[in-house]
Amino acid sequence: MSALDTRPRAVSTRTRPAASGTRPRWRRHTTVAALFLAPLLFFYGVYYLYSFFFLVKVSRTQSSLTFTDVTQVGWDNFRLVLTDELFLRSVANNLVFAAVSIGAALTLGFFLAVSLASGVRMRRFFYSVFLLPSLIPLSLFATVFGRMLETDDGAVNNTLRSLGLGALAQDWFGSDGPAYAALFVLLIFLVGLPIMYYTSDLATVNTSVLESAMIDGAGTWQMYRLILFPMLRNTHTTVVLSVLLGSFRAFDVVYFSTNGEPGGRTSITGTYIYNTMLGDYRAGYASAAAVIVLLVALGVSLIQVLVTRRSR
Repeated sequence: MSALDTRPRAVSTRTRPAASGTRPRWRRHTTVAALFLAPLLFFYGVYYLYSFFFLVKVSRTQSSLTFTDVTQVGWDNFRLVLTDELFLRSVANNLVFAAVSIGAALTLGFFLAVSLASGVRMRRFFYSVFLLPSLIPLSLFATVFGRMLETDDGAVNNTLRSLGLGALAQDWFGSDGPAYAALFVLLIFLVGLPIMYYTSDLATVNTSVLESAMIDGAGTWQMYRLILFPMLRNTHTTVVLSVLLGSFRAFDVVYFSTNGEPGGRTSITGTYIYNTMLGDYRAGYASAAAVIVLLVALGVSLIQVLVTRRSR
């Protein structure tokens, strides 16, 4: 028998070509995922497409909630909606409330997130305090807040009277200024979700940059303004677009707190459509307003998707 060849042999680094008829693993995984998601996607697709086309169909009619005695009016409902001062004010309120929420998120939310991430004492307790208003049902939170601001037996006015400051007690929902101020405070309380966004992204920040800045003598304010804030620019974009889109879904916040008072001047598009549909029983007109708001919200969602893809 010949001796075994014990000399080391060169190992070939060439990969074998995939056998004919086989697909890459990622394609097989994609196919399996698509098969599992197909029934759900089909259901949602049919549901949303049917709802949208039904809404567009009703928006071109004049009808009640029972959809009897339907009269075709073409695009007149859209023209009336776009020339209605109350609707335009509702859209403006959406933008104003979104601006307040964005301002609170980019300042207070950012500051609180960084402070809590720095390892302060009892940070779990503070996380619970700041996140709780955003995690409980907004309808419940807004209802309690509205009850606190009632004129006769609200907690705010009663507290002011007990402290000898009865002159400051007022009808909070009786005039524009106090009503807007009350909603601004309520929206600032809902800063918990932006804190969650910032907290998750702060975990990915390169701490060596902060350490170098501290060695160079950078102060706390400089660290916040010149280093951390620019480093989280992608998070800022996500927060801005999310809050802006969420302002179109803030129906329960406004309805259960001020209900659009005084005189509908603090209403948003959601409360405007609700009151038009169930208050005035104008299904076609309310559907036209809903289509306009839906198209605006879809536009904001598209911008959010595009910006998110570019930031990756």
